[in-house]
Amino acid sequence: MSARRNDTGGPRPRTRWRLAAAIRRILLLVVVLAQTATATWFMLSVLPYHGGNGLEIAMAAIFAVLFLWISLGFWIGVFGFWFRRIGDRHALLSQQSAETLAATPLRRTAILLPIYHEPIDRTLGGLRAVYHSLERTGALEHFDFFILSDSRDPDVWLREQSAWAELCEELGAEGKLFYRRRTLNLNYKSGNIGDFLRRWGRQYDYMTVLDADSLMDGETLVRMVQLMQRHPQVGILQTSPTLINGRSLFARVQQFANQLYGPLFTTGLASVQLGEAAFWGHNAILRIEPFMRHCGLRKLRGWGLFRGPITSHDFVEAAYMGRAGYEVWLEPGLSGSYEESPPTLVDELTRDRRWAKGNMQHLWLLFAGRRLRLAHRFALLNGIMSYLASPLWLIFLILTTIETARLVLLPIEYFPDQYQLYPQWPEWRPMRAIVLVSLTFTLLFLPKLLAALDVVFKRRTRVYGGAGRLFGSVLVEMLLSALLAPIRMLTQSRYVVEALFNVTLKWAGQNRTAELSWGSAILNQAMGTLLALGWALFALWLDPMFFIWSLPVALPLIFAAPIFVLLSGVAAGDWLRKRRWLAVPEEIDGSPLIDDLVTGRSLDRLDADYPAFCEAILNPRINLLHASLARNCRRGPRRERLEQLCRECLEKGPRAIASADQSRLAKDSTSLTWLHEHAWNAPPSSPWGRLIRTRINLG
Repeated sequence: MSARRNDTGGPRPRTRWRLAAAIRRILLLVVVLAQTATATWFMLSVLPYHGGNGLEIAMAAIFAVLFLWISLGFWIGVFGFWFRRIGDRHALLSQQSAETLAATPLRRTAILLPIYHEPIDRTLGGLRAVYHSLERTGALEHFDFFILSDSRDPDVWLREQSAWAELCEELGAEGKLFYRRRTLNLNYKSGNIGDFLRRWGRQYDYMTVLDADSLMDGETLVRMVQLMQRHPQVGILQTSPTLINGRSLFARVQQFANQLYGPLFTTGLASVQLGEAAFWGHNAILRIEPFMRHCGLRKLRGWGLFRGPITSHDFVEAAYMGRAGYEVWLEPGLSGSYEESPPTLVDELTRDRRWAKGNMQHLWLLFAGRRLRLAHRFALLNGIMSYLASPLWLIFLILTTIETARLVLLPIEYFPDQYQLYPQWPEWRPMRAIVLVSLTFTLLFLPKLLAALDVVFKRRTRVYGGAGRLFGSVLVEMLLSALLAPIRMLTQSRYVVEALFNVTLKWAGQNRTAELSWGSAILNQAMGTLLALGWALFALWLDPMFFIWSLPVALPLIFAAPIFVLLSGVAAGDWLRKRRWLAVPEEIDGSPLIDDLVTGRSLDRLDADYPAFCEAILNPRINLLHASLARNCRRGPRRERLEQLCRECLEKGPRAIASADQSRLAKDSTSLTWLHEHAWNAPPSSPWGRLIRTRINLG
């Protein structure tokens, strides 16, 4: 199947969906701007001097930006509700019949799993579930699997290699499931993918990229390849992953919100973007040839944050694919695409630090990127605003506090202009303020109710625990999202400042366990709690009414530590699950794909308390495996250094060898073989002799 090509090497764009996209985008722009202009006028009428001074002008300007951002999300939700009612004939899945799609032949596809110090059982167990799911479709022969490791710690990557060998043996997947670890970590995840493409990319037509916690159904993978075959002008096809397997209260709330509201918002987003969508970095399929030709990422040549490798690559790759004349589609109709939520709010905010920096980097590309399509520039702006909105909200709160303090503490200036004939009287219109706040809350929460109504209209309330539990869970999610908004705002504001000034501000350490201790929570949120408490006390001293208005923001920050601990609780999440609150369809109806993940046997057979490096030396079978995968340095200074390390390791034991040196030894087959032979012949009183006794006792 061929397509006419343009002068950039990509296929000529089709016009039907472009016309529909233009009409929809103009309509969206009109309603958002009209709503924002009306709300900003209301805001000016609420301010005492109606924008008559610089402070109020700044407040109105920031309010307009924030309200436009909220209004855009609201209307995207409305668009989604509408198109879920009537369908979208321009969607990629709607452009051919199911029978035609099913009859489309498949081509060679690589499924990539880039990992970096990830939980081995979860990542490889997920890949096993995907493998089994593809096996059930009968199309497994068209797919190969690649585990692409960037792990540096030898205790991690040696376990990865052992688990990969176990998985190959279990599945009978020799020659189909591959493991590769880079020795040089360049350019983060995009560099990892790029290394695969340089080595093996030309052997495949397509690649599907998974995240460490991703799952994809075999039927979905097959349909994605068939869609790419039917539409040669498509460069990237993105699915909308849904969250699963949440146990903590926080994860269950995120999971419920994603599964209930996600289809509405992604349908709305897809209806406006059509063939100029964004790439989210995983759970998507990419056409390899144009991706290799057009989507290479050069280092930024600016200063500070805007110099060096691009850390958040996915939106940029979509923009480059669009620039080359290829289409990028988001297809909400492709179900069976999953990922997992961070277990705690701390974990989510830790991830946000990296994402905030990556999205702020896009400011350079937004203004300096050449020949990028307008839709992709808006996608970059959308990602930037997802973090920039937080410091803007914080600045708005600061300006509001200054305005109130000035009115209360300073004498009113009736003649700010020396040539003014009439006094300027400050006016307070509390009813308009209430109307404005009510409108804002409506824009925030009405799309969530529309999503619940969408489930009712589709008669799917059963898979959310029934209508009563569905709407009750929506109220619980709304309450918790309102509590979390100020906490996210303050933390993300710090991340944006760190990113823009290219510095790291000291803060409490992060917890990576499933549940959070009280001590960690208090330490983590102490600064925000003190700031909020000080602000609330100042507001109370300043004006009781202003204090009341400050409470929705101040209280969640003051009680952030208890909120963190409560949301991290697995017991609370399990209690709600048993009662079918915050339920999701996979919990009610089940899924063979998820069942494979949950019930699969452990692939990490090594004792967690026993170093993998020691096992690689002492266990004959594992030693043989790692030696067969390692390279052999035959001569020169490097060989001499390895021999010296071998002698030190044998004499002093593995604990005396630095992690980097353990990696050097584990990457050399001669060193592994030599250490295995000599360690087993070491005296019982030597470090290796004692380790052997410990190993025998553990066995």
